[in-house]
Amino acid sequence: MTSGEDASAVDASAHTPPGTIVETGSTLLYPVMSKWATAYQQHAGVKVTSAATGSGAGLAAASAGTADVGASDAYLASGDLVKNPALLNIPLAVSAQQVNYNLPEIGLGTHVRLNGTVLAGMFDGTITRWNDPAVRALNPGLALPDLKVVPVHRTDSSGDTFLFTSYLSTQDPSWNDDIGYGTTVSWPAAPGAVAGAHTAGELAACEAHPGCVAYNGISYLAQALAGGLGDAMLANAVGNYTLPTPDAINASVQAFVSITPPNETISLINGPAAAGYPIVNYEYAVVSTRQPDPAKARELRDFLTWVISTGNSAQFLAPVGFQPLGPTVAALDGQQICEIGGAC
Repeated sequence: MTSGEDASAVDASAHTPPGTIVETGSTLLYPVMSKWATAYQQHAGVKVTSAATGSGAGLAAASAGTADVGASDAYLASGDLVKNPALLNIPLAVSAQQVNYNLPEIGLGTHVRLNGTVLAGMFDGTITRWNDPAVRALNPGLALPDLKVVPVHRTDSSGDTFLFTSYLSTQDPSWNDDIGYGTTVSWPAAPGAVAGAHTAGELAACEAHPGCVAYNGISYLAQALAGGLGDAMLANAVGNYTLPTPDAINASVQAFVSITPPNETISLINGPAAAGYPIVNYEYAVVSTRQPDPAKARELRDFLTWVISTGNSAQFLAPVGFQPLGPTVAALDGQQICEIGGAC
């Protein structure tokens, strides 16, 4: 996996002022991060600014020291850690990704079934119509329209792209060999493909193009449905089709809890749980252990500790479809948070 970003050493001279925490990155995390920011300022009197710039931008900002926290749906690549071993990636919550489509003929209460192989065919241009035999085979009894497939992907360096292409790579060997996965990839020249910047651009592009298929974070599910988009049931590793419900997300992540390493760098894609949803991930805060002074380090430790405790309550997570970390992963978080500023 490649992030496509330079993970050069943190420039301490670029640090943000005391009493302020600057976060930037993941558009998937932004809806809840913005709520955490408001609540934490009321709780601790520390101003937290948040910006939805994309996971790639978040990783770059954390690496350069221009942001205190870089938010990312993608874990740090090994190359990032080699270039900047001071970086930590600390899970803040459990998230998931939806696959959306614009099929006006199919009501929103009906969920088209898709798997990684069919989606790879749609995005590489070998499946060009929604009533293609490969799609019909997954949806017996469903009247799929004779409508052109319009694959929509992100233009920016994106954790959503990382998650989606990871799913395609785990389920389709040809995609893995030819395209692979990452926050950026060389998208095939599929006929009629459309690109959009950030989540807002991808959703807008999908709404504007009947026949579209796109990928977006679960925190935008309500917005996607309000825009007339459907959400697919996806095939997991054992061939069962699930939606990103709380039960399906938790079933999937539980299979990975015991094997999450101390640095918490792990893919949760296409897990073995029979009832699990296949595109699940930890939402990461990318933070450097190197801080300009003890006060800034303490501010970051206190904020992240609040996020994984109070911030993991249902009042924050439920509206965006996120799930809490659970005690085992939260304990691993605590060990990493302690390293910020060399506190332990």
